[in-house]
Amino acid sequence: MELHQLEAFSAVMSTGSITGAARLLRRSQPGVTRTIQDLEQEIGYALFQRKGPRVSPTSRAFLLYDEVERSLIGLDAIRASARAIGRNEPLPLRIAATPALAAALAPRAIAKLGHAHPEEHTRGDTQLRSASAEQVVQALLSRAADIGIATLPLDHAALDVHYIIEAPCVAVLHRDDPLAQEAILPLARLAGQAVATLANRYRLRNRIDRAFGQAGVALHVALETNASLNAMMAAQQQLGVAIVDPVTAFGLRLADLEVRPLDVSIAFLYGVVTLSGRPRSGAVDAMIETLADVSHALLPGAVRHEASQHGALVAHDRADSTDHADSAGEHTRSSSTHRGPGVSA
Repeated sequence: MELHQLEAFSAVMSTGSITGAARLLRRSQPGVTRTIQDLEQEIGYALFQRKGPRVSPTSRAFLLYDEVERSLIGLDAIRASARAIGRNEPLPLRIAATPALAAALAPRAIAKLGHAHPEEHTRGDTQLRSASAEQVVQALLSRAADIGIATLPLDHAALDVHYIIEAPCVAVLHRDDPLAQEAILPLARLAGQAVATLANRYRLRNRIDRAFGQAGVALHVALETNASLNAMMAAQQQLGVAIVDPVTAFGLRLADLEVRPLDVSIAFLYGVVTLSGRPRSGAVDAMIETLADVSHALLPGAVRHEASQHGALVAHDRADSTDHADSAGEHTRSSSTHRGPGVSA
């Protein structure tokens, strides 16, 4: 499997046609067609179904695409490092973070570190990649990233967790919503109210469901999404009250919205991690501490836990989930589901 084959495959997936891929790659259309055919022959299965000038990816193509994109992104990082080495420049600082943390937390830390050390951190020497929590781990393991920021659990044996930040989730409401008059929003006031919140039941959504179940409040989900930003946009359009992570709520302010604490603590937990056993540069160590400083400045009620608390925090989560799963299920009601791209927690 050769690089030009992977690049051609990625281009076809991105553009949806051989013609578009050829234009993007500045190659001939027959050349791209032959490259894709050679790749299909090598791997032993079809990647596209041909429909005249257009192609439709097979289910296997989508699975392969995720792997190829990770490899190509890693290769781009290697190229950037090679250029820096050739110019005797410091190597780029590479950060991988889950989308909410990449959008609202990491840029603040990059800016703060740049202001503190302008001689070491100039524009262009930091690479920030947004990815799922699982992909953040993979980026560290493949050495495509120096620092990872992701939601718990982060208990991989090859990773060093430097600390864990805990901060309570919040409600985001349109300023004209009567509930916005509450200084602290009681969960009980959300009974029968339309709620916009997250869909991932194995991370933050699990805690949200559990909190409503423990409070005996029926959760009426009017919009379920993979991104806190989407939920906030729904609140902006007065489709409901958004229950979201605090990083997105405080880091990405939107017009006409108010942020209110809840009377029940729903923990949002994330950790800063690096690859175990790998020497860390001064820039990496500085960024690790800067991320903690920015977290405390941005998030009301943020608490920094030692890495040794990871197991206890995750175990507490799982124990509560087992104890209250039935209760949460009884009180959860979903009227409609919409999903869209954005900043996931």
